[in-house]
Amino acid sequence: MASETRHLAVPIDRPAADVYAYAADPRNIPEWAPGLGTSVELVDGVWFVEGPGGRVRLDPAPPNEYLVLDHTVTLPAGDSITNQLRVLTDGDGSDITFALRRQPGMTDDEWAADIAAVLADLNRLKQITESAA
Repeated sequence: MASETRHLAVPIDRPAADVYAYAADPRNIPEWAPGLGTSVELVDGVWFVEGPGGRVRLDPAPPNEYLVLDHTVTLPAGDSITNQLRVLTDGDGSDITFALRRQPGMTDDEWAADIAAVLADLNRLKQITESAA
């Protein structure tokens, strides 16, 4: 059965290439996406993030011209979640978009909290990249 998906988007008054360059660097995760992780470490070519649920493996999309920032998070228990994240061009600015999927067994309150957490991260990205102008 397909899971429920919510597409979250935040407009950013910065060129898409600038937003992509910043967000594509896993070392910046603690600054803009503390919901994913508060520290990042590169070990033997593999990224690890210390997050709310413990240390997770992060496999980001390779650099690309399409501004795709997808990443797979492998949880401590071994389950993997692929997150779809994109920067879209909008004139001289951009939109950051995230396809958030409701995980099996999530309560309505947990789902609402997940949505709020992702929106907080996206808005933090907006604030950081806009202030870098």
